[in-house]
Amino acid sequence: MKYGLFGVLLFALMGCGVVYISPDVSKSDANVDVIPLTLSTVSKANASYYQAKTLPAVFFRNSGGAGALRGAGAIPEPALDKQSKPSTLPMRLPPDAPDLPYVIGVGDVILLATPTAASTVEQLSGLLAAQNSRQGYTVQDDGAIAIPDVGRINLAGLTLEDAEAQVFQSLVENQIDPSFSIEIAEFNSKRVTVGGAVVKPAVVPVTLVRLTLEQALAAAGGVTTRGQDYTSIRLYRDGTLYEIPLTEYLTRPKVQKTRLAAGDSIFVDTAFELDQAQAYFTEQISLAQFKQQARVQALNELNSEINIRRSVLEEERFNFQARLEADAVDRDYVYLTGEVKNPSRFAMPFGQTASLADALYSEGGLSNETANPSQVYVLRGQPGSEKIAAYNLNFQNAANLVLATKLELRPDDVIFVAEQPVTRWGRTIQQIIPSLITSGVFAATN
Repeated sequence: MKYGLFGVLLFALMGCGVVYISPDVSKSDANVDVIPLTLSTVSKANASYYQAKTLPAVFFRNSGGAGALRGAGAIPEPALDKQSKPSTLPMRLPPDAPDLPYVIGVGDVILLATPTAASTVEQLSGLLAAQNSRQGYTVQDDGAIAIPDVGRINLAGLTLEDAEAQVFQSLVENQIDPSFSIEIAEFNSKRVTVGGAVVKPAVVPVTLVRLTLEQALAAAGGVTTRGQDYTSIRLYRDGTLYEIPLTEYLTRPKVQKTRLAAGDSIFVDTAFELDQAQAYFTEQISLAQFKQQARVQALNELNSEINIRRSVLEEERFNFQARLEADAVDRDYVYLTGEVKNPSRFAMPFGQTASLADALYSEGGLSNETANPSQVYVLRGQPGSEKIAAYNLNFQNAANLVLATKLELRPDDVIFVAEQPVTRWGRTIQQIIPSLITSGVFAATN
């Protein structure tokens, strides 16, 4: 009588839906294809097209910009008052410029070169994947070069050795393989001007190789004069005027090898027009001052422009992040359910794919107490079909965990982890016993 009553109550509870019913993947459903995960099936699953959502372009822009040299103003008119020739020309030799390492300046073009096509410095935007790839970068008015994906690197005032160390540090900080060589392709920051009685007035760059008076005059085509007695070479340096008679210059090789310094101005005078030579040097000084003032103004404008750009970028990025936090941004999601520690919605990353392992373990992984490691499924709808592909991953074999890192997720995938049989039975008992007690008491009182 007692067992008969128990059976009747159990049947009644089951009929009322009180007995626990656990979710599962039905292998008998015609619309569900259960596919064990292997390297082959993972490759087929990953073959489906997917274009990851990307971050807005504002996250890929920087606030750098190139400044431009403004107009330097009008050059003063030269003075042409002639003076009478003296009986002899004075001799005042300039000292040799100090033999110091070349210092990089504004306008120089720095060349970065990769030694082989396999160098990962190709990550620098603009460097081509070819042997001896080369890319030039101009030192701008603020003393920096701008390298995409790296940013601005200040090189002005540095020697080649120091510049190489600075670039190396910047590449390392940006996690780019610093396999490169550096050299100066164009020397534009340090120059010597040559004018007067020469074939062609010239601006001669100061390079890594020391520049001599002989080389500077040769670059201007040489001295053009019918008589040497009253021809002199005047050199202006740092506020001091030096004078070398042409006859002395031609007969003294040591004078010809006089080492020049950046900023020197040379004027070849054939008629002892001292005022004309002085006017030429004044022109050079005025022009340098005007250019310097223009550069200072351009640099201030550049800094202001960069600050404005930086503020705009920061505001746009902040607004995007605020929209992201408010869930107002179109995202792709994957859903985790079943015996996982944190059933939730997993947001797929911007600009790249996510794996099954990424989604599982970013949310805490499987429940060690209740999950059935052999019944981990990725449920995926098939486009244009009512069928559902259920990719089954058996975690009981620890080696299969590698497959979880290789299976790429797609939007709206559902990750389902079934429960262990003992868990299902335990939950059934937990629900049946209180109901049996309540039903038994009800039956006894009636």
